[in-house]
Amino acid sequence: MMKRGILILALAALVAGGGCSAIKRAKRENIQPPRELTEITPTIKVERLWKTSVGDGAGKSGIRMRPAYAAGVIYAAGTDGVLLALDAKSGKTLWKHRAGWHLFGRKGKADTGYAGGPTVSGDLLAVGTLDGHVYAFGAADGKPRWEAQLNSEVIAAPAIAGNLVLVRTEDGHVTALDAANGERKWVYDRGQVPPLSLRGNGDMVVAGGGVFFGTDDGKIEALRIETGVPQWEQVVASSDGRTEIERLNDSDGMLVLDGAELFATAYHGQLVDLQAPTGRPLWNRAFSSYTGPDVSGTTVVAVDEDSNVWAFDRNTGSDLWKQDALLHRWLTAPAIQQAHVVVGDLQGYVHWLDLADGKIAARERLSRDAIRARPLVVGDTVYVEDVEGHLAAYRVVGQ
Repeated sequence: MMKRGILILALAALVAGGGCSAIKRAKRENIQPPRELTEITPTIKVERLWKTSVGDGAGKSGIRMRPAYAAGVIYAAGTDGVLLALDAKSGKTLWKHRAGWHLFGRKGKADTGYAGGPTVSGDLLAVGTLDGHVYAFGAADGKPRWEAQLNSEVIAAPAIAGNLVLVRTEDGHVTALDAANGERKWVYDRGQVPPLSLRGNGDMVVAGGGVFFGTDDGKIEALRIETGVPQWEQVVASSDGRTEIERLNDSDGMLVLDGAELFATAYHGQLVDLQAPTGRPLWNRAFSSYTGPDVSGTTVVAVDEDSNVWAFDRNTGSDLWKQDALLHRWLTAPAIQQAHVVVGDLQGYVHWLDLADGKIAARERLSRDAIRARPLVVGDTVYVEDVEGHLAAYRVVGQ
């Protein structure tokens, strides 16, 4: 489909290059070059606990590959079909295998690699592929459970809700599969998708009997988990503009559910705080972002389309601070780690910003390759994966 074959704004090609080449390429292609980093005086100490490779990363595909965590274990997947479990503290491999029909008792070579990253709930791990497969494994041992074939690419992590595995595909469908055997329980069809959109889907959020997700045409939708019946939809961006690019209005960034409130952003749209049960806006403000926000206490943090990092008052939406030192560095969605905001950038740097005032508190470099997926925060540790499959764990010392 044209919709998913085009990557808008040359994002993937730019960030996949990393290093000085990204700056040169940006100038050559008339794209705003990333702001060069200046020396900082760290106010916190960050140590890298471990670093490993989890197979091929997203490369220039535009997919956001992100690890998952459960019960002291990090799970990660590669676009080359590698799936593995790592000890979260040491990075030691607990189990590992490569995708292929042979895992499910059929002859044949490995099929298309994993995409979007895995999801874990209890002893069930689910992950999708670029050719529309969904695979389920035992989280403890990696043994295959079942497979299901859908009609389109799966490039976002599935969601697991009780006895269902929920999967969003690139053709606009949301499919519920039986968690025990992969049988199809219901399918929600949004209808025609826009002819052009940003590459990628945000992960779905499940809570309180509902599943929430953003769409390629600037909406947030809620479905009833057990039936797939729509509960509400809310427009967070309109398709204004003279050209198709100007009319892009995806809401494909990460959603954040905090209590009964759902926070979301949209490209060429808004930052919104919605009542999760009804979809009614509590507040909204003009804000263009393709990554999504994060929330902690009374603060909402978001990265705009130019990679300015903003903090807002959770109750009113009024701005608290803005950090522009990372302008045009194609930042990831922000992740709040206790008193700091963590973002990755196109040159493989990981930045820690003070949540109180936005000042840059520390900086580490994972690699020379771009980081596209939101860092994964687990307690005092943050896990970061780049587009070439490098995965590392960092800890703020003394936080």
